[in-house]
Amino acid sequence: MKIEWKKIELQDCQWMTSYYRYEQSNSCEVAFANSYLWAPFYGVEYTVLEDMLVFISRYEDDTISLPMAKDEVSAGNLKKVILLLEEYFERMNKPFKIHLVTREKMELLESLFPGKYEITFDRDIADYVYEVEQLISLKGKKLHAKRNHINKFKENNPNWSYESLTKENLEECLFMAREWKKENLCGERDGKHAEFCVTTRALTKFEELGLKGGILRDDNHRIVAFTLGEELNKDMFVVHIEKAFAEVQGAYPMINQQFLIHEATRYTYVNREDDAGTEGLRKAKLSYYPVFLQEKGNVVKR
Repeated sequence: MKIEWKKIELQDCQWMTSYYRYEQSNSCEVAFANSYLWAPFYGVEYTVLEDMLVFISRYEDDTISLPMAKDEVSAGNLKKVILLLEEYFERMNKPFKIHLVTREKMELLESLFPGKYEITFDRDIADYVYEVEQLISLKGKKLHAKRNHINKFKENNPNWSYESLTKENLEECLFMAREWKKENLCGERDGKHAEFCVTTRALTKFEELGLKGGILRDDNHRIVAFTLGEELNKDMFVVHIEKAFAEVQGAYPMINQQFLIHEATRYTYVNREDDAGTEGLRKAKLSYYPVFLQEKGNVVKR
């Protein structure tokens, strides 16, 4: 069976979202914006087999996502689709690998194919999940330092303001993103450059992607932080992008708190994605005390 892989286009948003919504996953990748924005950098394409959505990444070795269903009927095709994909990899003379598999999905694979696969969890790609109420209130001794940073920001910027991202303030956000790039010395081939490209793409397409955005202004009405996110499932919001000027004390915890206050109070949890194995980022994310890490791993045949 020939498999035709296609590039992800913006017009795929609506129909692909029906798969993401049925999946009800806690993983940050199970959102159209994430797939669309990062696809060019990870060589991601998609296909639909037996009514199931599958992604392939050609970043290093070819690997696939676990097939996603859009309803109960298509969910029953998982075993058949995996066997079709195994045959495809065999014809290509490549090892069969599935990426970003959660413990829950690994249990499902084990029930369908007992003893056939093994998973290696990767700490660098585990998502940090927090309680929304905790990140808004910052109650308790553990988060005392965060409250202090926010109070310092307010003290230094008595006329600070928060705004939702709109077409009217979009250009100012793009300007800040370019300033952030200069501040972080992004090269044309490093990870920071890819991050900058994804950020500007998300900003310019935020309405089409269904993203919510928030911006933070200082005393001089200058944007010093912005963020973008969306609903991941009925209980969880996901923050895809968050940028602030490092020299502005309290800008990061302030935009974190204000965005949730204005956009995510109806959710129990917020997924703030992984730390990519970066020591500083890991320390920062742990300092907010996640309620759990959404583990993910790579699956191969035994």
